[in-house]
Amino acid sequence: MAIIKGHRFPIEFDDAFPQGLVLVGEVTPDNEYQSREDRAAGRPTRQRVDEISGKRQWKATVTDPDETKAKRASFEITLLADVQPVPATSEALPGMRPIELDGLTAEPKVAGQGEFKYQSYAFRATGFKAAGSGSKSARSATAGEAATKAA
Repeated sequence: MAIIKGHRFPIEFDDAFPQGLVLVGEVTPDNEYQSREDRAAGRPTRQRVDEISGKRQWKATVTDPDETKAKRASFEITLLADVQPVPATSEALPGMRPIELDGLTAEPKVAGQGEFKYQSYAFRATGFKAAGSGSKSARSATAGEAATKAA
């Protein structure tokens, strides 16, 4: 069975990121490249639109606390929504907030350069949900607290 290039696999957030994600900074529009000539002519910047869903693309930088390699711990995710998604959690540190993604998909890709290439993924989501809402990590933490109290 052949899988076409660019196929997006739906994946549960807890399966992809067992320890969750941390949003670094803010969600910003994913704008198309604008040349110097376009800027000089006063042409407006255009926000990218996803070719499959037809929704606007937004980008956010996240950090995966479960990643052991520092260079791969932080990466950009693409959010697909008509309006700018807003995280449902408050900041843990200035500019950093724990997040969970809704409607998560993963698209395999090759990353790295030269002989140092490796398998990576382009992650896309439809928005945010409250961190710990119905996730395995929240349920296991609650079960762990109950076991500690019982002992």
